[in-house]
Amino acid sequence: MTRPSFGVQVFIGMAIGLALGFVARQYDATGLADALKIIGDIFVQLLKALVVPLVFTAIVASIAALRDLNDAAKLVAGTFVWFAITALIAVSIGLTLGTLLQPGAQAGVSAAAAVRPDTAGSWLDFLRGLVPVNILGLEASTKLADGAAKTGLSFNVLQLIVVAIAIGVAAVRTGDAGAPFLAFNASALAIFRRILRWVVRLTPIGTGALLGSAVVRYGWQSLSALGTFAIAVYIGLALVLFVVYPLLLLANGMSPRRFFATAWPAIQLGFVSRSSIATLPVTEQVAERLGVPRSYAAFAVPFAATTKMDGCAAIYPAIAALFVAQYYGIPLHGTDYLLIVLVSVLGSAATAGLTGALVMLTLTLSTLGLPLEGAGLLLAIDPILDMGRTAVNVAGQALVPAIVAKRQGLLGEATTGEPALA
Repeated sequence: MTRPSFGVQVFIGMAIGLALGFVARQYDATGLADALKIIGDIFVQLLKALVVPLVFTAIVASIAALRDLNDAAKLVAGTFVWFAITALIAVSIGLTLGTLLQPGAQAGVSAAAAVRPDTAGSWLDFLRGLVPVNILGLEASTKLADGAAKTGLSFNVLQLIVVAIAIGVAAVRTGDAGAPFLAFNASALAIFRRILRWVVRLTPIGTGALLGSAVVRYGWQSLSALGTFAIAVYIGLALVLFVVYPLLLLANGMSPRRFFATAWPAIQLGFVSRSSIATLPVTEQVAERLGVPRSYAAFAVPFAATTKMDGCAAIYPAIAALFVAQYYGIPLHGTDYLLIVLVSVLGSAATAGLTGALVMLTLTLSTLGLPLEGAGLLLAIDPILDMGRTAVNVAGQALVPAIVAKRQGLLGEATTGEPALA
């Protein structure tokens, strides 16, 4: 008996997860809801556990390989240019929709929901965050939960990238003395890629559980008071994902159908996991299957996962900033619109691949001088919006390396069907 293709398996898993989520929510099946959450969390944890070793070894290997590529500097410059181009288009769409639909003027949310966020983005914190605090980019944070203080460790992927680039360059410049390290790194990368293949095989189960858990936790009832805002955000996301990206692909002589057939596993995982970082290993595999050289993909995709955020850092903060201004009756002028564009194009890295876009939103609001309490008005439906935002983020993180590789004449033959992970 022939097994269904990997894509069919994922869709079956999502359908089952969706059905189980509705059952758990409708009949208040606590045990089923807990099981969905635990399975989904374990899947995301497995992916996140691979991010640090994969990013580090892949970038070190890419530094070693980039020296053999012609015009490596052009590849890096082209990556930044296309990050800016796509962000500019996305934020323009967000500003247009926010101006036309006036979501803040039509909001039914109570002013009592306005609360100042515990954390807010700032340019100074972003610049300080670029400097690694340790070689793995590990950070400790303490939060109050259930009346008790709990300390947890997390990692700053942007700092990890900075460390990996520095070590990779140093190993290459060291010459013969650095050769054994580079050989060991290449071996470690191959091992971690093998483990990744095993984890990705769990995608049908993991995405189904994540989707079911999302249905149980969030539902859709909270959308009513902020319906116009949610509609504006999702229209903007759909325009970027299904109109702008296909047009850019066609303009560069690439097939949108083939792109989406190849990138869809990463896009749908981004949708249900709500994290570019958790999706990063899959996104890198997708980029390679699109024909992007491994040496370039290993650099571009991890960097994109922390700085390429068309959903979280362009569309959403643009519409949200206009929402806050309209809600409080604060007029915005041409210079304010230009500031929103500037923050979106230059400040994407402030989101750092994390779940949610609160950091980028507060950065935008503080730059414009708008009340940060306005961010609290939108928190009720943020998880629902974050699904679509992250899906667009991940699509863009695969798109830009493919376009740059194509324009540099490096794009190999794209493939479709089951991911090349076996």
